[in-house]
Amino acid sequence: MARTPIWRNIADALSADLAAGHYGPGDKLPTEAQLSARFGVNRHTVRHALAHMAEAGLVQARRGAGVFVAETPTDYPLGRRVRFHQSLAAAGREAEKRILSIDTRSADREEADALRLEPGAAVHVCDGLLFSDGKPVGLYRSVFPADRMPDLPRRLRADPSVTRALAACGVPDFTRAFTRLTAKAAKAVQARHLDIPEGAPLLRSVGVNVDPDGAPVEYGRTWFAGDRVSLTVGDPDAQG
Repeated sequence: MARTPIWRNIADALSADLAAGHYGPGDKLPTEAQLSARFGVNRHTVRHALAHMAEAGLVQARRGAGVFVAETPTDYPLGRRVRFHQSLAAAGREAEKRILSIDTRSADREEADALRLEPGAAVHVCDGLLFSDGKPVGLYRSVFPADRMPDLPRRLRADPSVTRALAACGVPDFTRAFTRLTAKAAKAVQARHLDIPEGAPLLRSVGVNVDPDGAPVEYGRTWFAGDRVSLTVGDPDAQG
């Protein structure tokens, strides 16, 4: 009678550990050396088992970091009404925004063009992190016309919600004029903030939000961790 390969027994045992909740999404598994000692096999056999689990979508290997339990990507709809907290709440996730810095400076050419400002006009720049269920999923930069909303930095420092801050500055509603998506590789600082390896895949979203009269109020760029967020095109008014 054919025997079950040892690597298959190891894969089944580790899969049972995941099913039992011994390791949760995003957790790092023991090293190959530790698993070799646990199962009394060589590293090649352990590597074979982990490769099988990766093919099944249970784990993900990160070069230089180890093997991690695969995370279920957060669905993030892209439409005319993009609201971070509402989008994640609709997906059953707990959302959090954390501001890293707020600065007021002269707009560069790209920012001025996006916001329809004169070159060198003053803008507020807010950098921050997006979290889903306590884990970082995105790094963002939002740029706002400073002359139109001089009190915005104070509002954002008190409450990181852009929706509420804009409402307090006289912009009760806004919609997305366009969104452009590009694949990028994580740079060192981005990787550190998002707790991913340098060079890991990112999805960069670039967009402009406009008020009801069509005037730009925010130029935003967000770098999403590629394995943690699934960007979807949904009902344009579903997030209102």
